[in-house]
Amino acid sequence: MADEIEDLQDTYPGAGTFRFGDGPELCQHLIALVRKGKKRATCAALSDFDGDPDALPVVGRCDIAANWDGTPALVIRTTGVEEIRYCDVTEEMALAEGEDDTLLAWRKSHKAYFKRNGGFDPEMPLVFERFELVEDLAGREL
Repeated sequence: MADEIEDLQDTYPGAGTFRFGDGPELCQHLIALVRKGKKRATCAALSDFDGDPDALPVVGRCDIAANWDGTPALVIRTTGVEEIRYCDVTEEMALAEGEDDTLLAWRKSHKAYFKRNGGFDPEMPLVFERFELVEDLAGREL
């Protein structure tokens, strides 16, 4: 597994590795949405990056999205990064995440997610990242 990531980091210098979601089912669901072209954005609490500013997304950088078991699944390239409060996320932004069909549904699912992962405040700052799929690693010999 570590060798696969190292090989990808040779191909995509500076690439970090991350997982979507907070559990195996959600992770695989979100990866599937990226593969279908439905998910083109993601967000995280700004506080998740405390202590590791290098983990923040950078426009133009490629990163490796891993399956829950740590094996590489996708390579994405960041196309935009914005710091925004949860309460200021627009419907267009919510729909770009591809997980929900309305802003209200996005707010409900993300409020529950943030509560599960360290706390929720309607004014909490988020890092909102837009990205494009560069490579789907399913079936690739690494």
